[in-house]
Amino acid sequence: MVPSKSLSSVFALPALAFLSLSASALPHPRTASSTTTLKLAVRINSYGIKNIATADRARVQALQAGDSSSVSATNAVMIYTADVGVGSPATYYTLLVDTGSSNTWIGANKAYEKTSTSKDTGNQFYVPYGDGSYASGEEYTDTVTLNSDLVIDNQSIGVAYKYSGMGSLNGLLGVGPVDLTQDTVSNTNDVATVTDNLYKQGTISSEVLGVFFAPASSGDTSGELTFGGYDASKITGDVSYVPITSTSSASAYWGIDQSISYGSTTILDETAGIVDTGTTLIYIASDAFETYQSATGGTLDKTTGLLQISSDQYQQLLSLYFTIGGVTYELTPNAQIWPRSLNSYIEGTTDGIYLVVSSNGSPSGSGLDFTNGYCFLERFYSVFDTTNSQVGFATTEYTYATTN
Repeated sequence: MVPSKSLSSVFALPALAFLSLSASALPHPRTASSTTTLKLAVRINSYGIKNIATADRARVQALQAGDSSSVSATNAVMIYTADVGVGSPATYYTLLVDTGSSNTWIGANKAYEKTSTSKDTGNQFYVPYGDGSYASGEEYTDTVTLNSDLVIDNQSIGVAYKYSGMGSLNGLLGVGPVDLTQDTVSNTNDVATVTDNLYKQGTISSEVLGVFFAPASSGDTSGELTFGGYDASKITGDVSYVPITSTSSASAYWGIDQSISYGSTTILDETAGIVDTGTTLIYIASDAFETYQSATGGTLDKTTGLLQISSDQYQQLLSLYFTIGGVTYELTPNAQIWPRSLNSYIEGTTDGIYLVVSSNGSPSGSGLDFTNGYCFLERFYSVFDTTNSQVGFATTEYTYATTN
């Protein structure tokens, strides 16, 4: 993780047309339990990332290796943050939100303000990340305030005395599976996440997390985390669920089984991979990527690390179809390209057309053959259901948007 410069919100284009998706499996009815939503701020690295695919791929390869703590989201192009209060009275910290890690820690660029609710556990925490950066310090418990309805007592948090690569951010809010916290805190097996404790303390009735993003170019400059269920107002169909995969190493994360077709051609047979908010692009096994590159006619652009296609090739681009649990989700041609209004942020040319599907660097059969990152999640609402060990998806008003 290269230390970041300043981060800023940049999105400005209006959302255009959208349609609904027909699915081939019986979905769960669209009914949500009592839920509470945390608004997120969208940020983009304002200085750009010289090679977006290389920056992203380092995270993917750490995940593939099964090194559950060694993942980084701060060098993604698009990141989501939340202002989280710690202590009583609360001091607020701007934290990176990540479903691919689970420790929550503060202390970067802003000192921890101790109050009467602060308790030093005497244990040390250390979280290394895949690019060589890290956070380390003392583990405390304290009152954590996500919003007025989401207040957690005795939440375990790391207070970093040493860290690298956080830019202007103050730490990280980890909302991934609790198993990812193993071996990160001394004298501790694993650390209850904020979602765990909201459930254990009775604030939410189900250990479920709903995630909503909008396309970067849509003009919608916020995201949402909904604790205890999902926000039915954000979806245009029902939520369809699939069990967490049993295949390692994908099973350690929000792992699912899916297949992918380009038009009517299967490019990736059903296999295991993950859904990850901390990854910007969509990554597929190298053999599947070669087939995709051949079908699209894209050529590798060395500056961005992405496939580039011409305007004529874009007109011929077919949809990608992700089949998950018998339900097919269509990623339209427009959803497969980087937002052209944001080309400068990846050091692309003004009129360049770049594809957001890239190779993870390993052939299929690795145990983690795809990563559905932000560019997938901005088109589909996602639900992470710890209670029932499943992940769900639904269409939104942006599934068929043409804003890119």
